[in-house]
Amino acid sequence: MNYKPIIIVAGEPNSIFLEIFFKALKYKKYKSPIILICSLKILNLQMKNFKINRKINILEISRLKSYDLNNRAINLIDVNFNQKKVFKKITNLSNQYIQNCFKVAFYLIKNKYSNKFINGPISKKTFLDKKFLGITEFIAKEFSIKKSAMLIYNKELSVCPITTHLPLKFVSQNIKKTKIYEKINLINQFYKKKFKINPRIGVLGLNPHCETVDKFNEDEKIIKPIIKYFKKSKYNISGPLSADTAFLKKNRKNFDVLIGMYHDQVLTPIKTIFEYDAINITLGLPFIRISPDHGPNEAMLGKNKSNPLSLIKAITFLDKT
Repeated sequence: MNYKPIIIVAGEPNSIFLEIFFKALKYKKYKSPIILICSLKILNLQMKNFKINRKINILEISRLKSYDLNNRAINLIDVNFNQKKVFKKITNLSNQYIQNCFKVAFYLIKNKYSNKFINGPISKKTFLDKKFLGITEFIAKEFSIKKSAMLIYNKELSVCPITTHLPLKFVSQNIKKTKIYEKINLINQFYKKKFKINPRIGVLGLNPHCETVDKFNEDEKIIKPIIKYFKKSKYNISGPLSADTAFLKKNRKNFDVLIGMYHDQVLTPIKTIFEYDAINITLGLPFIRISPDHGPNEAMLGKNKSNPLSLIKAITFLDKT
């Protein structure tokens, strides 16, 4: 059986990604060929730094369909980036390089060469430069997708924030019925298509204990009517749930997905429970996009102590499709 390649953009060159990439390749033999998009110079610098002895198979984009690929070598599409040191401080000097790497990946996806895509971490502060809230929104814009969702996936329990990388002071004004409706629909469609199940969805309230002393209660006026609507449509959905108890073991076992109103309301508990055993999937795209659930982690650069589990889970998830 021929498996479509997994396209991987390494992302920020001054990050832990290539370290965990090397570790992930050692972990198991993947059925799908893996194509890495990054700088050959950066790759060689980091292979030398981490004492990695592996052949590099440099690919030409114009000849991709003629290659009989496997993972005995690192299949590389080289994107030029002139950095002399193995690691430097993250700055906007890498922005154009990262943009060029994404352009190559998007070209391959749009031309149906692959529908499997993983990106390494980037610095939201420097690369996105306040133009997008996150990579989810950056990629959705490239493919003209207006409805998307960030799903932090684990087979036992996944989470989805209604608002993503948004300052807390703006959250309440961005809790809209349309946003909640869209994300519930995307999650339900994903689980039905991928896992052939009607997912058990729990929706968290915005306010502590779903109560407020304010005249306007978002939980009563916005969240509860949406849940009633979906219940009438035979969705397996509950809420609004009090966020401080929803993740207790006896409660979370009743759900496949918990939807929160803001980023840290659901990402803090899911990372506490599963640590690196989760992946970030963008729902709503015409292909499967995943990123490992971690950032560049400058504090760990070059130490060879970073955990590759999230990347292993990302590759394994796509390897089965």
